[in-house]
Amino acid sequence: MPTEPSAATAPHAAPHPAPRATVPAHPAYPAHSVHSAHPVALPARRHLTAQPAGTPVLDVTIPVYNEERDLERCVRRLHEYLARTFPYGFRITVADNASTDSTPAISGRLEREISEVRAFRLEEKGRGRALRTVWSASDAPVLAYMDVDLSTDLNALLPLVAPLISGHSDLAIGSRLARSSRVVRGAKREFISRTYNLILRGSLAARFSDAQCGFKAIRRDVAQRLLPMVEDTGWFFDTEMLVLAERAGLRIHEVPVDWVDDPASTVHIVSTAMDDLRGVWRIGRALAVGALPLDRLSRPFGDDPRDRQLSGVPGGLARQLVGFCVIGALSTLFYLALYSLSRTVMGPQLANAVALLVSAVANTSANRRLTFGVRGRDRAVRHQAQGLVVFAIGLALTSGSLAALDAANADAAHSTEVAVLLAANLAATVLRFLLFRAWVFPDRAGSAPDTGSGSGSGPGPETAADTATYTAAGTTADTASGTTADTATESTPHHAEPKDDAR
Repeated sequence: MPTEPSAATAPHAAPHPAPRATVPAHPAYPAHSVHSAHPVALPARRHLTAQPAGTPVLDVTIPVYNEERDLERCVRRLHEYLARTFPYGFRITVADNASTDSTPAISGRLEREISEVRAFRLEEKGRGRALRTVWSASDAPVLAYMDVDLSTDLNALLPLVAPLISGHSDLAIGSRLARSSRVVRGAKREFISRTYNLILRGSLAARFSDAQCGFKAIRRDVAQRLLPMVEDTGWFFDTEMLVLAERAGLRIHEVPVDWVDDPASTVHIVSTAMDDLRGVWRIGRALAVGALPLDRLSRPFGDDPRDRQLSGVPGGLARQLVGFCVIGALSTLFYLALYSLSRTVMGPQLANAVALLVSAVANTSANRRLTFGVRGRDRAVRHQAQGLVVFAIGLALTSGSLAALDAANADAAHSTEVAVLLAANLAATVLRFLLFRAWVFPDRAGSAPDTGSGSGSGPGPETAADTATYTAAGTTADTASGTTADTATESTPHHAEPKDDAR
């Protein structure tokens, strides 16, 4: 059976700013300090090294609020299961969200009676706040959480965390909506769950299947970089964390689970659903304007042959061509629709200029983010100005075509105008791609990485020293303090100030 970690065997905890919530000092959760330097990218994933006997590899958090009825039964059942089946050291952390019943007394007693149990007390409510606080302070390389009702079958726990221990994945989630999952719950909750995940797929292009299942895990090195970017402190915390991770290209592993609904659940469905929809709107807007520094979560390529560049072929050319063509086709349809609409109230030259200007701004924004992978607001105005120069060239081509048509046939039909403009716009599109690639969004492979605020133009390339550090030694150099930490305990960016939870 795993034993309580000692100061001599516990792994060194990465620096981290103190959480906003009131958390008592605990020897299992060392104090953290703040570092201002941000590594360009996460290091390559690696299998966790062997830990000394008793050192917790897994820290399972159970967030609770007024759970005096289920808490002791849950903790004892989970502890018995882990002690009997889990092959690594573990810890169970009870995160009390300002409970007003006997929950604090029960968690304190469990901590005294079971060496692998820790009790945390937070004076503010919010599941997201509890997970952020405990995960940010934990020294275990793999962090997980589950709901206190243990609705999820515990046999899924090892499959959940195994890909994180092996280095294969960054996050893992239990899914009640996978085909092989077995779920027992009412029609109302089933409808709400499936509808919510359809909304995520339609609005945020999410590819994970179940955002709200209370059964998730994350590697600590990923959590240290990801959690400061998650703003929500309530039930939307899970969704926001997953969307950001997925958009940054992190690997999310899904595990089909057996799940039985708890009819005594205290979750307020309507208020939670409204908060989730507001969160979807907030994240969607931030992603649309490139306000999130997702480059902090990027990882270097691994050994997959598909990740290697071919000699003589510019990097990303095929992908950029496909993205540009798709956006160009949509922009052309958008342009033609605007022109046809404007043509009913103004002359052909003015209608063409208005339609081309609006579609060009939209085209530049879409290509900036989707085709050339430029994130953040840095140089956005400059890129739009350069895009307007490209627009002027397109305007000259299309306006010249209209002038030539008018000189040849002053009474040309509207359909003829559209056909001429379509041909001229296609020619301008080819020129636009060449100018975008060579001038507006050039490949900056030789530039220094941006280690500033993270709101720049995307994942900056690593220097040779960074690459050697990440791939050869598996460690990250902390330039602020001069110390070197293991891959699982790299330096952490500033902790975002969480908003107050309304619940």
